[in-house]
Amino acid sequence: MFYQKIRKTVHFVCLWLVLIALLPTSLSAQDNPPVVHAAAISTYLQAQLAAAQGPVSFLVILQEQVDAKALLNRSALRSANRQSKASALYAELTATALRTQAPLRAWLDAQGIPYQSFYLINMLEVRGNATIAAALRQRPEVARLVANPTVRQALSVEPVKATGWQTVVSAEAQQTAVLPYGLDYTHALEVWALGFRGQGIVVASQDTGVEWDHPALKAKYRGVITSTNSLTPTITHVYNWFDAWGTTGRPQRCSTNPQVPCDDGGHGSHTVGTMVGDATNAGSSVLGMAPDAKWIACRNMNNGVGTPASYTTCFQFFLAPYPQGGDPAKDGHPELAPNIINNSWGCPPSEGCDADSLRQIVENVRAAGQMVVASAGNSGSNGCASVQDPIAIYDAVFSIGAHDSNGTIASFSSRGPVMVDGSKRLKPDLSAPGVAVRSAWLNGGYNTISGTSMASPHVAGATALLWSAVPALIGKIDATEQILLKSATPVPANQCDGATPVVPNNTYGYGRLNALAAVQMAQNPATLHMKAIGLDCQIVASVPVTLTDNLTGYQYPTTIGQDGTLQISLYAGNYTAHAQLAGATFDTPTVQLQAGASTQLDLHQLSPTGPALCLQQFFPLVLLDATLP
Repeated sequence: MFYQKIRKTVHFVCLWLVLIALLPTSLSAQDNPPVVHAAAISTYLQAQLAAAQGPVSFLVILQEQVDAKALLNRSALRSANRQSKASALYAELTATALRTQAPLRAWLDAQGIPYQSFYLINMLEVRGNATIAAALRQRPEVARLVANPTVRQALSVEPVKATGWQTVVSAEAQQTAVLPYGLDYTHALEVWALGFRGQGIVVASQDTGVEWDHPALKAKYRGVITSTNSLTPTITHVYNWFDAWGTTGRPQRCSTNPQVPCDDGGHGSHTVGTMVGDATNAGSSVLGMAPDAKWIACRNMNNGVGTPASYTTCFQFFLAPYPQGGDPAKDGHPELAPNIINNSWGCPPSEGCDADSLRQIVENVRAAGQMVVASAGNSGSNGCASVQDPIAIYDAVFSIGAHDSNGTIASFSSRGPVMVDGSKRLKPDLSAPGVAVRSAWLNGGYNTISGTSMASPHVAGATALLWSAVPALIGKIDATEQILLKSATPVPANQCDGATPVVPNNTYGYGRLNALAAVQMAQNPATLHMKAIGLDCQIVASVPVTLTDNLTGYQYPTTIGQDGTLQISLYAGNYTAHAQLAGATFDTPTVQLQAGASTQLDLHQLSPTGPALCLQQFFPLVLLDATLP
């Protein structure tokens, strides 16, 4: 009887479990809601979707992202040349995007939802509504959804103080043979006299476009190929030009073919002219800092309006140029990438721009060995902390303020520090001529305008001069930045830095651009010889040492060798040495290095009980006398 009761109970329980299993799944889900992944969504995009009457453009950023620095370390490519680094990054970035985006792209295709794929950051631009956004948030490969706002750069000229990213016009320029003052002020002319004019370097413009056949620009366009066998040059726009907007917004004076360069506003042609322009053959003057460099370009704005997606498109083209209408993940050629990228635009987070994704983009480009130069912005009238928009706010970007022909900072030039991301980062990095700058304009003309947009191409051009003078620096962004900062003409200021004028500061950065001093510093590095001495007065081997530049704070980690010695090349300046060896403490001496000179520096081990050092090192005569009878 007892066992019969047990069997009946078991049968009852089993029947109950079967009935539960047969209940509708919707009811089970309501009783026990599953834990579902929900990707983050920006507040700006949420509001945009709620107010929209139809589909809107937004960005879907995936979970898996390539760590560019880690990739280069794994591949032993940190010290490789630019092309090797760019090729490795392109291969990894595209492979990651193709693999991880495949399920999501299949789902979007099945739903008939339009999208554009990106690889420079693992991301897709999607057009959809709130329902589609909600579905995307549930997908496990999605990290976050952010807006893709249209950002008007306000590039129209005004005769008054600039605000935002407006460009100020100073005067309508007449065609003249007079050199723009910035070339002389930055000492570019003296660099030319040394034989360095930017030869072998390719600069890039991400802007309103370029009037490619302008008399001051055509001969410097990489798409114009001259031959000794023909008087007629060959024109090749593929890999040298890309239009992120396709045919949209191209004015009637431009070709309807988006593969042909076009400038819809004049601003882009002006910046390219300041980098490489040369109109001597047209009865005018040299306009650009590096007149023997070549240029390529990408139109990232549609009549002054850009989006994060259009900016990303241009950065992808610059990392690995590909044909208009081609697949950037399959048709790119990193070996054709430019060396330096000038950017005279901003993307305010207040207007919905995602600061984090743009940061990843410029960090990846920098890791590929490309110098990213950007204007600091024209919000100086807002006072300190007015450098507040990507991409100028980032550490990976070389940000430039504007000064006038007397070297005085422009009232419109944005000031640091960067507060929008909480970093308190010093910006701008440098200042350069940006008031009343004469350069190329539309319809083969010239114009004199003002803005930090005019300052940044001076620095991009100066970098081309530096790299043509010292080709070993090509693609070495940290070293290049250090040279430009250390060689700048210092300008003490305290507007945004406390009571005492200091250098560097948040008005001029490290000072005014000096192209000649940069070239001279790079050509004449100092040599530092080091050794570590223990308490027993013997040389200590294999001691890790960090050398810190006392002006810039940049650190050079190195190691004293097994033979107890170290030789390292550094650029002239003041450095402090810090040795790190387990169980031992060393002094931290400061050394002044002179350009082209050799200096010996010894690190002395400190006694655990006090500051006493190797006595023989400091009192050799006393020790010698003590041995006498």
